[in-house]
Amino acid sequence: MTGWLAQKVVHARDADDHVTLDYDARFLRRKVLTTDGGAQLLVDLPKTTSLNAGDALETSEGTRIGIRAAPEPLLQITGDDLHRVAWHIGNRHTPCQIEADRLLIQRNHVMADMLAQLGATVTEVTAPFTPEGGAYGHGRTHSHDHSAEHGPGAHTHEH
Repeated sequence: MTGWLAQKVVHARDADDHVTLDYDARFLRRKVLTTDGGAQLLVDLPKTTSLNAGDALETSEGTRIGIRAAPEPLLQITGDDLHRVAWHIGNRHTPCQIEADRLLIQRNHVMADMLAQLGATVTEVTAPFTPEGGAYGHGRTHSHDHSAEHGPGAHTHEH
């Protein structure tokens, strides 16, 4: 097979091939990808979609292309007060992978400095990144300004 057209997202059981993408590349609507097996795949989804490791793209022929999270440069955050640190990360609408003994965020020197000032241990690592979804358990969070331009009561977190 030299090329496929994928137009829907399903769970990745019994995938025929895979694509390995970093966090930013897993947010797409229409794009040509090359699978890990070397096939070309045109993704043409009805709307921009956040794909997670474990999802799959399904072609009109029924071929399933599983999604894998690629290792990427991250900051690993550890320390005694991860709840407080997580609050500060969330307050800045920064995507965060939450684990029992560490938090992971994309590398950002400003965040690293702030977290270190809060007493966290910040270490550069390379790992797959699968942050928590939005406030309602799905989708992505997007960084944005909390300035007065939103106006009183206008901030809905729907982007």
